[in-house]
Amino acid sequence: MFQDGLLKDQTIIVTGGGTGLGKSMSRRFGELGANIVISGRRAEVLDETAQEFSELGINVLTCPGDVRKIEDVELMTKQTIDKFGKIDNLLNNAAGNFISPSEMLSPNAFKAVIDIVLMGTWNCISTVGKEMIKNKKGNVLSIVTTYAWTGSPYVVPSAAAKAGVLAMTRSLAVEWGKHNIRFNAIAPGPFPTEGAWSRLMPPGFDDFEDNMKNKIPMKRFGERHELENLASYLMSDGSAYVNGEVVTIDGGEWLAGAAEFSDLTKLPDSMWEAMAARRKKK
Repeated sequence: MFQDGLLKDQTIIVTGGGTGLGKSMSRRFGELGANIVISGRRAEVLDETAQEFSELGINVLTCPGDVRKIEDVELMTKQTIDKFGKIDNLLNNAAGNFISPSEMLSPNAFKAVIDIVLMGTWNCISTVGKEMIKNKKGNVLSIVTTYAWTGSPYVVPSAAAKAGVLAMTRSLAVEWGKHNIRFNAIAPGPFPTEGAWSRLMPPGFDDFEDNMKNKIPMKRFGERHELENLASYLMSDGSAYVNGEVVTIDGGEWLAGAAEFSDLTKLPDSMWEAMAARRKKK
């Protein structure tokens, strides 16, 4: 779909870039010529991903750290500039989520999701954004979700945090447009990944995945290359006049029925307790 070199010489930071969809998007950006900076909390995972990227001829820098810690974000920013001389784009992809009845959420569980998704995104934007303002150019893309505007039961911390990221995106699109910095977001529907799927799929509900798929008008889940292509377009100069927008890529799911976890009202208390025990064990 895209010309070789579409993102040539651009430097892109991807938080949560070592695994899952963050890794997929990072690899695609690198294949299109970008310098890639991947961050995450597990250095060994980042190193494995960097090795894969290097074998593909992608210029990659790993920055282990936690987006919740401003000092880690500041170090990531410094390391990126030291290595590549500039920061052109930021993809806020790092996230945390799990399904649980709200009355079972501990204060720490709620705070952990808010701190990663909302505060982590702000830490990256506020730090990297200062460099973009200096350079009078920048592009920030954030991963949100369709329930950022509809809400959804059983994922209240995530819904609240993603709604905040969406509001931040639209607010800064206006405020920092004068600095030639644009802000957009992608709201993906179900794109199966091993990590997220294991946290969001109830154990023992063998038909839950089929039921989710049947609610999507296109009767299938998203394929990674489809998200990669959308993200690549929004990272490229070809979308230079797109600002303050959220693009949904979900096969029409949210239009067919908002709040995708509503059916979990059918789960018995014993199932929620088993899921909570499994999560604590992990």
